[in-house]
Amino acid sequence: MSNFSRRSLLKFAAVGGAMSVWDVPVWARQADLPYMDRIGLQLYTVRNQMAADPDGTLKAIAEAGYRQVELMSIDSSAVQIAHLARQHGLMVHSAFMDWTAIADTNNPQAGSVSQTVELAERIGLRHVVFGYIGKEQRDTADKCRAIADNSNRAAEQVRAAGMRLCYHNHSFEFAPLAGTEGTMFDLFLDRFDPSLVDLELDVFWAQIGGHDPLEMMQKLKGRITQVHLKNLLPGTGVITDEGQVPQTAFKELGAGEINIPAVMKMAQEIGVQYCHVEQDHSPAPLQSIVESVKYLRGN
Repeated sequence: MSNFSRRSLLKFAAVGGAMSVWDVPVWARQADLPYMDRIGLQLYTVRNQMAADPDGTLKAIAEAGYRQVELMSIDSSAVQIAHLARQHGLMVHSAFMDWTAIADTNNPQAGSVSQTVELAERIGLRHVVFGYIGKEQRDTADKCRAIADNSNRAAEQVRAAGMRLCYHNHSFEFAPLAGTEGTMFDLFLDRFDPSLVDLELDVFWAQIGGHDPLEMMQKLKGRITQVHLKNLLPGTGVITDEGQVPQTAFKELGAGEINIPAVMKMAQEIGVQYCHVEQDHSPAPLQSIVESVKYLRGN
């Protein structure tokens, strides 16, 4: 593509929105996007590779250009993974806790918040992420209210240890919730104590849940401290049952319908601390993470 035609393309993309040369939208690619000095990768993206070769996988992540990783769990194995990551020059500030410690407290096998906090301190985290709720634990408004209250109590323990609790959304929160006039997400926003519980907004799940991520970010300014960057196959439509989302819906950052550069700029505007790339499904995860970070650099 000539310099003139590329400039023209970017001009029309900026003015006209969803302009396409291939079968997906083309967004203006800028080498000066925010967060590139601390761009993260959620390790769930490469979970199979981590299980087979954690050291080699972390080395590949660092060589691809990522600057930090977000851990999949807070347990004894995460202590060693964080150590390996830092040996490869990767920062580790955030990790997902066992959701059952908050949402399934009647289960004797559930982990405890106290254990989570102790391990998070050993790892050296800044953010503890509560990132899922099983279907049987979220099927009534009363259960959801209890989860929100449990989150506030857990967040007090996390804050006392010098960290912050974040809630990470999927799309099920955006379905109508029986017994309320809105959704689970509405209930959580109303019931979470904003001085205790932050949000880690996943833009893929917001979009597939029927919401514009940019509008949500503007609305929730001051409550979002982390963002998950992932892209959605154009034309997928609204799906609020996470089990019904096809694996092919998860795309590299430059190959979907969400304007990722605009998301990152909005994140900077509203004070988000970290952005983490994630792609739940890919036939070649290590290749996908390279493609995504190259897109962010404008390569």
